[in-house]
Amino acid sequence: MALRRTLLSTLAACAAAAAFAPLAHAQAGDYPNRPIKLIVPFAPGGSTDMVARLLADKMGPILGKAVVVDNKGGAGGSIGADAIAKAAPDGYTIGMATVSTHGANPAIYAKLPYDAVKDFAPITNVMSVPSVFVVHPSVPAKTMQEFVALAKANPGKYTFASPGTGSLGHANIENFMNLAGIDLLHIPYKGAGQAATDALAGQVNAMTDNLPSTLANIQSGKLRPLAVLALKRSPVLPDVPTYTELGYAGMGDGGWFGLVAPAGTPKEIIAKLNAAAHKAMAMPDYLEKQKSISGESMANTPAQFAKQIDAAIARYTAVAKRANIKLD
Repeated sequence: MALRRTLLSTLAACAAAAAFAPLAHAQAGDYPNRPIKLIVPFAPGGSTDMVARLLADKMGPILGKAVVVDNKGGAGGSIGADAIAKAAPDGYTIGMATVSTHGANPAIYAKLPYDAVKDFAPITNVMSVPSVFVVHPSVPAKTMQEFVALAKANPGKYTFASPGTGSLGHANIENFMNLAGIDLLHIPYKGAGQAATDALAGQVNAMTDNLPSTLANIQSGKLRPLAVLALKRSPVLPDVPTYTELGYAGMGDGGWFGLVAPAGTPKEIIAKLNAAAHKAMAMPDYLEKQKSISGESMANTPAQFAKQIDAAIARYTAVAKRANIKLD
């Protein structure tokens, strides 16, 4: 009797699996048949939001369904990233991954609500946008070499602003201090806006921020750029060297913004999203807008993007350990 029950259970399970397989295939084949939500783990108006809206605007017509941006900011991107991770893996909720959510946060926060590797299916990296190290004009340094010399001669005298302890801006300058052998005084703020306000007023000597949000203040002479964190020099700041050119290759290649889905999303859907994103990124008006925010294309395969995420986590884990940055 027990054997009969076991056989019946096994047959029922096999029948259920067989019934589900064509359904899953059909769902993937007819995908998408309703709008797709694109979660941005930061507030509207920032670089992540700009990239997401540019991409969503082009991907929607390609896929035949609207791609709707949903901003879920807070906790350095962790709230939004967790929402992406915990969404149904059906392709109708995807999200933006950044060096913060999938690099610095896993290295710095002891208790994240998500696993940056296990809880996501990478789709493609999208764009790299440079960050720029700037000083107030009152600082007597016209180049990074001169600033490093000043800082070495006056340990702890010069200050730098960050959007908060454990933020990407904080981690990047901690990394630079280690590589350059200098000691700057960290002044954390509650957000990039407050940090920029005091940098503009000369209350702090230096800061690092995304180039698009800093460019107007650089062009007006209110802030002086000394280095960009990017693969190559920015066309809008052709005279400003990269950290690598200055001898600090350990700073990495700058921030990036990519697409991810919840782990378990069918590979066929990932492939369709990857193809749509790449087609969008090749459109002339997309490329023109990308250029206007100093962006560089980083389109790649899901496997290549996964390796970039692993490399970012490894880099910032080393930075956090050296600088003793750890948050609950």
